[in-house]
Amino acid sequence: MFKEYKINYLGHDIFAGIIVAAISVPISMGYTLVAGLPPVYGLYGSVLPIFIFAFLTSSPQMIFGIDAAPAAMVGGLMATLGVTQGSEKAMECIPLLTLFTAAWLFLFYFLRAGKFVNFISTPVMGGFISGISISIILMQIPKLLGGTAGNGEVIELVKHLIHTCGHIHILSLVLGVTTLVLIFVGKRYIPKFPMAIVAMIVSAILSRLFHLSSYGVIMLAKVEPGLPALHEIKFGALGFKEVLGLSFTIAVVIMAETLLSSNNFANKNGYKLNQNRELLAYAIGNVVSALTGCAPVSGSVSRTVMAEQFESKTQMTSIVAAITMVAILLFGTGVIGYLPVPVLVAIIICALCSVVEGDLAIKLWKVNRTEFFIFMAALIGVLFFGSLYGVLIGGVLSFIAVIIRAVDPPRTFVGVIQGKEGFYNLSRNKRAKPIKNVVIYRFGGNLFFANINTFQEDIEHAIMEDTKAVIVDASGIGNIDITAAERLELLYFNLKKKGIRFYITGHIGVVNDQMRTLGIGHLVEEGAVRRTIALALRGAGYKKPYPLEEATKKCDVNEENEENYVLQEFEWAFGKDANKEMEKITLEYLRQLRAHKKQAVTDIKEGIFASGWGKVSLYDEDELLERLEMHLSTIAESTGCDEVEIEAMIEERRQYNQREMNKQSEDALINLKHHRHELAMQLKQLNPDAFKHWIDKRNEHLKRLEGSNPLLLKKWKEWYDAEI
Repeated sequence: MFKEYKINYLGHDIFAGIIVAAISVPISMGYTLVAGLPPVYGLYGSVLPIFIFAFLTSSPQMIFGIDAAPAAMVGGLMATLGVTQGSEKAMECIPLLTLFTAAWLFLFYFLRAGKFVNFISTPVMGGFISGISISIILMQIPKLLGGTAGNGEVIELVKHLIHTCGHIHILSLVLGVTTLVLIFVGKRYIPKFPMAIVAMIVSAILSRLFHLSSYGVIMLAKVEPGLPALHEIKFGALGFKEVLGLSFTIAVVIMAETLLSSNNFANKNGYKLNQNRELLAYAIGNVVSALTGCAPVSGSVSRTVMAEQFESKTQMTSIVAAITMVAILLFGTGVIGYLPVPVLVAIIICALCSVVEGDLAIKLWKVNRTEFFIFMAALIGVLFFGSLYGVLIGGVLSFIAVIIRAVDPPRTFVGVIQGKEGFYNLSRNKRAKPIKNVVIYRFGGNLFFANINTFQEDIEHAIMEDTKAVIVDASGIGNIDITAAERLELLYFNLKKKGIRFYITGHIGVVNDQMRTLGIGHLVEEGAVRRTIALALRGAGYKKPYPLEEATKKCDVNEENEENYVLQEFEWAFGKDANKEMEKITLEYLRQLRAHKKQAVTDIKEGIFASGWGKVSLYDEDELLERLEMHLSTIAESTGCDEVEIEAMIEERRQYNQREMNKQSEDALINLKHHRHELAMQLKQLNPDAFKHWIDKRNEHLKRLEGSNPLLLKKWKEWYDAEI
C-alpha cells in the first residue's frame, strides 16, 4: 500500500485524517451507544482496528470503524435478549459477538467467499441498509426529545416514540433540532465544512457555561483519560449456538456492505481490489476490536466520503486518524462529559439520513418497478421482522426476479433496411421491413425449461399461411438444457410438416456440442444449424437483394458505405426519445456556435457537428440540418454570418447527402424524401408555432431563390410537396 507513496500526498492525508478522527468522535460514540456499550468504546474502536486495517487492506480509500448496520444489529440483538445498554452483561456479550464475527470472516476468507457478494443485488443491499438506518433513527428520536432509546421492531419503536411525545423535554428538543438544522444547512451550502464537529464543540461550551445538566438535559458519561486495555473475553456470556447464529448474520452484513462499498469506490476511482485480502483485513480488524472490548467494526461509507472530500490519497489517512484519536483519548476526554446526548443523537440522525438510499428508491421506481419492490421488501422486512429476515426476504425476491428475467428475456423480430447491410429490430427501426415469407426471431437469453414455452409461442404466433422459413438468431443463446432440446426438435418437425424450413444461427460453437450430447445432433447434420442469418437465408433459397414485405423495391446493399452511413441510428439508440436527443444535439451545436463562430458554420459543409456522436447517419444528419434551418436567425446573430450564406451552406450539405443516398439505392433516396415529410408533419403536430416559424423561413428562402438561383429553387420544390 505504501511502497509507491508520494510525499506530496502527505499534506492531504494528514488533514483528511484529522477531520476523519474529529468526525468519528460523535459518530463512533453514537453508534456504540446504539450497539449497547458505553460511548468511550466507540473511541477505543477508532484506534487499533483502524490502524491495523490500514496496513492490511488493498483499498487506498476505505475507512474502518464502528458503523451503522453492525451497531444496529448488535443493539437489536441485545434488546431481543433483554440485555440493558451499557450494563456489565452487555460488556461481556458484545465483545464475544465481535470475536465470533471475526471467526466467520476468517472462514469467509479461507472459502474465498467474497465472490458471493456479486449475488447480492443493489436493491437488496440498499433496502437492507435503509431499513437498518430508519430503525436506528426511530430508536434514537426519543432521546432527541429527552427520553430513552427505543428497542424492538418498527411497531414497538413507534409505540415508544408516541409515549415519549407525551413527556417532551423542551430544552433537549431545542438543542437537538437546532443541531439538525445546522448540519443539514451546512451540508447544503458548505458540504466540506465539518458542521457536526462545530455543533459538538459549541454544545460542550454551552453545557460548561450554563450547566445544562441542571436543567434536565442528559449528558454523556464522563470518560477517564487513557488508551484501550486488553479485554477478557467471557465465552460463557452467550450460548454457543446463540452466538454462532447471531455473529454469522453480522459477519455477512459486514462482508457484503463493506465489499460492495469498497468496490464502488474502486470502480469510480480506477483501481483494483483484492477481495479476499479485504476479508482477511475485516477479520483481523474485528479480532482487535473484540480484544479491546468493542463492538464489530466494518467499512464506513460516511467517513470514507468525508475523507474523499478532503482529498485523502492513501491509507495514511487512517493512520493519522488513529493517532489523532489516541491524542483525544489521552488529552481530550474531559470534554466528553459536557456533551449533551440530544446533540450527539442529532449528529447520528444526520449521518444516518445520508445512508438511507432514497435516491436509489426513486431511480428504481422510475426505471424498474420489480427492483423497486425488492428494495421495499428488504426495507420493510428489516423494519418489521429484523435485519436477518430483511436480508432473507430481499434475497429470495432477488432470486425470483432472476427467474422472471430468465423466463421473459429480451427478444424481437428482425428484418432489413433498404440500402443497408445487416438485420434490424422491426419494432425499433421504422425503415426496417421483414423479408417476404420469412420470420427472423432474435432470442436474448439461454434456452431452458422455464422459457422454452415463451420461445415456441412467439414463433408459432408469428407464422402466417405463406411463411416459408423460420430463422432463429441465437447469438444471445449460450446454453440449452434437455427440455429445451426436446422442444426444439418437436418445433423443427412440426414446421417441417407444414413445409416451413427451420434454422438456428449465430450461436457459439458449444451450443452445437450440447445439441449433439442432448440427442438432437441431427438438426446440425440436416442443415438446420447455420453460422449466420445470411447463410440460413441462402439455404432457404433467398439471395440478395431480399424481397421485402410492404415494399415495391428490392434491397440493394452497398457494402462500401457500411461504416459511415448507418440509417436512423438515433432511432435505434434512443427509441421513443430520439427526437428529444436530436433537439439536444441541435441546441448544443447552437451553443458551440458562440465559441467557434464562423468555423462552426463552415463545419456544416463537412457534416461536422459539436456532438459526442461525431459523424451521424445520413438520415439523422438531414434531420439535424432541418432543425438548424429553423434557427437561422439565431445562428446569424451568434456568428455574425449572413442568413443567406448559412442557408447556402446548409443546402449544399443537403444536396451532398442526397447524392450519397442516391449512390446507396434509389429507394434510400425516396425514403429520405419521406423522412423529411414525416419530420415536417411531426413538427406541425407537436409544435405548431415552431412549424409556422419554419414555414415562414422556408417562404423567405423561396423568395430569395427566385431571384438568385432558379435551378436550386426547382430542386428545392421537388423535395417538399404542397401539403407542407
